[in-house]
This record gives sequence, structure tokens and C-alpha cells, in this order.
Amino acid sequence: MPSPVLRPGRAVGLAFLLAALAGTAALANPWPTFTDPAPGPTRAIGAAANGCLAGAAALPAAGHGFVSIRRERNRFYGHPVLIEFVTDLAARLAYQTDRLLMIGDLAQPRGGRMASSHASHQNGLDVDVWFRLATSPDQARRETADGRDPPSMVERDGLTLTPEWGPEQRLLLKSAAEDWRVERIFVNPAIKRALCEREAGERAWLRKVRPWYKHDAHFHVRLRCPADSPACIQQPALPPGDGCDATLAWWFSEEARRPAKAEPSAPAPMPSACRALLEAG
Repeated sequence: MPSPVLRPGRAVGLAFLLAALAGTAALANPWPTFTDPAPGPTRAIGAAANGCLAGAAALPAAGHGFVSIRRERNRFYGHPVLIEFVTDLAARLAYQTDRLLMIGDLAQPRGGRMASSHASHQNGLDVDVWFRLATSPDQARRETADGRDPPSMVERDGLTLTPEWGPEQRLLLKSAAEDWRVERIFVNPAIKRALCEREAGERAWLRKVRPWYKHDAHFHVRLRCPADSPACIQQPALPPGDGCDATLAWWFSEEARRPAKAEPSAPAPMPSACRALLEAG
């Protein structure tokens, strides 16, 4: 049977239909398309996993004690309090070592949902910090080029730490957790358990260090809502104690180590203030 002939009029109509469908798919998540922050005063809006960011500040490509990696993602924006936290943490570590912090993703220019890698990082108060320290900005960028990650701090069994883990990694994590701006920090469960087993003396800082899936090569810092952002939604308060209890033991159960695959769900409605950012220039 000969192939059907598509008349010119139908071909043009089909092209417009395909273009419209493609445009609809692209606009399903418009946040990655913004290249500049929204104008106006700084505000962290909504929650870490359903929010946005107005008046964002950009983290420099490098500074005293740190280097920002994977800049091509355009995820180096945050609330100014987050930028200050990063630069302060790097400066504190610079007194202890001549190597550099590798700073990963913060937020997009206007926050919002990312196209990959994160469900959170939406309201400008989250940052990923790699455990591995760099000898120079060039070395850091070479090591993480083409999407490569620095080495994991957890063995393949998911139970013990690798020889990569050492005093510098513990100092980095403790310095971040003791900062008053930090609300919680996510690490691999094996890292949390090792800290619980090894940490002597004052252990209050362990409370902020929470186990979560992956997070074996980097840790994820989340700051508390700043005073200038009344529309920011704070996570529920952490339970009392250092977290070295039955809630930690669960992470090594069969249920936790082999979780059932969750059904995808539709994103929650975004805060109304975020819709306004989509229209702001």
C-alpha cells in the first residue's frame, strides 16, 4: 500500500500542533528558564520543596576558602543569609586547612523547582557542600566536570565509612551544625551513625545532623527562615536529643535500605507570591 500523502495545509497544521505541545511541555516548569533574579526586596517564599526566591544574591565563583563548582547549571543563587553562611563557613575552615570547600548547588535565580537532581533547594535557603576538599579551583572544577561526583565517604555496603573520611570532614560538618543560622543538615545514615559512635564530650550539634538517602559524598545544609521573609515556611522543629536513637536504627532496617518505589504525585500548588515572580520581567 502506498504511503499516505500529507497535504501542505495538514503538514503546516501538524507542525504548529507539535510546536504548541513542545512549548507546553517546556513551560510545565518555567523556573529553570530564568537567567536573572527577580527584582525587588529579598524574600524567601514558601517551603524548601515548594517555594521560590525574590531578590536573590549570587555566590561568587570563588572566594576565601571556597570554590563554586558546576556553575553551568546556574544554581548558585540564594538568600543573602545563605551566601553569608557559605562565605563564613569557608573562612572558618581556612584557619584550619589550606584547602578549599567545594560548594555545589544552591538555588536557581528565582528559586523554584529544578529540572533535575533536587526536590528542594527552591526558596534560597539550601546548599550542598562536598565533603572532599580541593587543592585549587582548577582541581575542583576538573574533578567535577561532566557531572562527575567527588568520591563517596561511605563503603558500598552502605554501613561503614571509607578511608576518605577524616578529621577535616568531621570538623567541616561540626562547624556547619554549630552555626546559629542552620536549621538542619542531611547526611548519609552511615555518616550519622559513625558520628554517634565516635563523638565524645559535647554532642548537642549532632541534633541538627539528620540521616537521609544518598548524601554520601556531600551534605545538604538548610537554614532557618530569615526575619525578612514572613512568607517562608519553616520545617517542623527537630525532636529533642542527639538523634542517636531508634529513629537512626530504622535507617539500617530492610524497610529503609530497600524502600518501595513511590508513585509519582503532582506538584503541590505553588504559593501565590511565586506566581507573581513568574510575571516579574
